[in-house]
Amino acid sequence: MPSEPETPEGASAAGDVAAPVSVDEVQARLAELGYLADRRLATSLFLSLRLQRPLFLEGEAGVGKTELAKVLAALLGAPLIRLQCYEGLDVAQDAYEWNVGRQLLHVRLSEASRDADRGALERGLYGRDMLLERPLLAALASPVPVVLLIDELDRADEPFEAFLLEVLSDWQITIPEFGVVAARRPPHVIVTSNRTREIHDALKRRCLYHWVEFPDLERELAIVSRKVPDASAELSRQVVAFVQRMRGLELFKSPGIAETIDWTNALVALDRVSLDPETVSDTLGVLLKYQEDINRMQGGEAQRLLQEVAVATGAR
Repeated sequence: MPSEPETPEGASAAGDVAAPVSVDEVQARLAELGYLADRRLATSLFLSLRLQRPLFLEGEAGVGKTELAKVLAALLGAPLIRLQCYEGLDVAQDAYEWNVGRQLLHVRLSEASRDADRGALERGLYGRDMLLERPLLAALASPVPVVLLIDELDRADEPFEAFLLEVLSDWQITIPEFGVVAARRPPHVIVTSNRTREIHDALKRRCLYHWVEFPDLERELAIVSRKVPDASAELSRQVVAFVQRMRGLELFKSPGIAETIDWTNALVALDRVSLDPETVSDTLGVLLKYQEDINRMQGGEAQRLLQEVAVATGAR
């Protein structure tokens, strides 16, 4: 996990790009950067920026939650700081830790000095220059506004949510040995969750909330056309229609937008201009990530979906 901000492609390290002044401008500027947001999502993002409130995005994996934070950083010309959550995440990884090596050196130098002052020694041990910044502290201490992505919060343990409450409500972190570190410039915060567990209401109340849906057929087709311009129009429409129908099945993991794009790229690499049963069977591992799902599709389900797609798209 980075302690230094990342500057996305197209972003300025100074964070000096004017924020959008309307929902329409949010939609338009996201689209310019290749992210096709629907009106509801664009409204939530606009309000998050205008009200300086964290935006909590929940939804299935692969619907574009993480990507939105990356694009937002480029839109604002702001550095992106990403905190990837996982089980067992603690303060040393997410917020700060003390530079133990430097502290030990400080003690040895103080002991070697005849004029050593115990009070000065203790103050020096826990001074600001002894702190190593991790993502949360780095976001608060940054001299310019940053986009802070707290990604997949549902993977972290529940106590971590309690630690976040102070950050998301007061834009500060209390360090017992040092004191309060308040934000120089409040970060723009995106929190994501795949809803593998429920997030506590106390954290949700500090955020604006939006459930990110899978895109409808036309919007997903527009996304694929932008991301894979080398694909034929017929192939793109068949791929999107196939994936849209696949999401209606009872699968362990429905394919997300990223998988749709990956599958289209794979089919282009195979010089395909349309879907056929053999190609679908051979490339299901690009689209699906569980063997049980692949077995189900190879057991006749893929053929049925292909027939439906052929009727819907008028394929020969």
